[in-house]
Amino acid sequence: MLNTAWIVMVSVLGAPAGEVDNWPQFRGPRGDGHTSITHLPLKWSEKDNVTWKTAIHDVGWSSPVIWGNQIWMTTADKKGARLYAVCVDRTSGKIVHDIKLFDVGKADRINPMNSYASPTPVIEAGRVYVHFGGYGTACLDTKSGKVIWSRRDMKCEHHMGPGASPIPYGKWLIVPVDGTDVQYVAALDSETGKTVWKTKRSVNFTGVHKYCRKAFCTPAVIEAAGRKQLISPCARGIIAYNPDTGKELWKVQTKGFSVVPRPVSDGKRIYVVTDCDFPELWAIKPDGKGNITGTHIAWKLKKNMPQRASVLLVKDLIFAVSHKGYVVCVETATGKPVWAERIGKAYSASPIHAENRVYLFSERSGTTVIEPGRKYKPLAANKLDGRVMASPAVAGKALFIRTDTHLYRIEKKTPSAK
Repeated sequence: MLNTAWIVMVSVLGAPAGEVDNWPQFRGPRGDGHTSITHLPLKWSEKDNVTWKTAIHDVGWSSPVIWGNQIWMTTADKKGARLYAVCVDRTSGKIVHDIKLFDVGKADRINPMNSYASPTPVIEAGRVYVHFGGYGTACLDTKSGKVIWSRRDMKCEHHMGPGASPIPYGKWLIVPVDGTDVQYVAALDSETGKTVWKTKRSVNFTGVHKYCRKAFCTPAVIEAAGRKQLISPCARGIIAYNPDTGKELWKVQTKGFSVVPRPVSDGKRIYVVTDCDFPELWAIKPDGKGNITGTHIAWKLKKNMPQRASVLLVKDLIFAVSHKGYVVCVETATGKPVWAERIGKAYSASPIHAENRVYLFSERSGTTVIEPGRKYKPLAANKLDGRVMASPAVAGKALFIRTDTHLYRIEKKTPSAK
């Protein structure tokens, strides 16, 4: 059962004490790409600082999640007919569980950039929650691999495949469903899988083509304006809900759709990307009520914004990497760009911040490490084989990077004793 105290502690105080061992959801303990772990490797290659490398069958862009000595992720065959959950031993890299969960039959087509196993699981002590969008959701016992509960009734027409991940909130899982046909947010009881609340999106889609009604965005629960808020971007809007009831608090109207990057907040403003084809970064003041489109948008930024990778908030600066490989540093208070640099091409995975370093992961398996500051300062450039679409995870003193074929444990090698 998901723990309420754990969620409140993460929201208010920062990462929990067990962070060194656990990476429980998409983008880590706080859902924002930050970790307090130190001594992560700065440099690596196929021949250097690779503790192990384990082949993962089929295709999946879900990020690894970690609890204790287990690493879980999902995968699916290329046609989306068979959906799996895979568990890897963190110490040895050996496969512990490889479980076929769902037979789909004929799945809808997807975008070539997507997979049928893109949503990231949620994990806690004894349980892992895996999600394949409208194709199925399941809770598994992490020791035995047995299914505790499953659901296949939250169906939607993805059109380009599933993308949004579930998130933990108290004793619930919060799941956004934004297809071309139906659009809503739901809270599921983590113990039983039953629906606790379900709220339809209050977006007027009159005259909007059905393909422009979808989104792939993982929401975030924040503390702002004296209340907990579930920030859930969707097509044509950014909506805040009361996470306890599902009641809408406020919304901002946009013209975007297929939104991917997860929102972040510093309590003063929420930073949200509004579109995939023409991405803009908006800063929104979260103390409003009702439709706040004309009153609470602090600033907007269009140039070199990310289509897929979530932004990283470090003190009073935002670091964003566009799919074309432009890294931009932006002031949170003003939206003013501080600097911009081209570091390569094709960025979909979300960056990680650790020990005054920002790790940026290219689809071409290159990782650029920079120092977060008001001047561009590169620290290292690394390369692995394969393709990286999944956002990496951190535990212990290691990075766990998933490519299209393997999961890597990247860690500084300990000098051998003489």
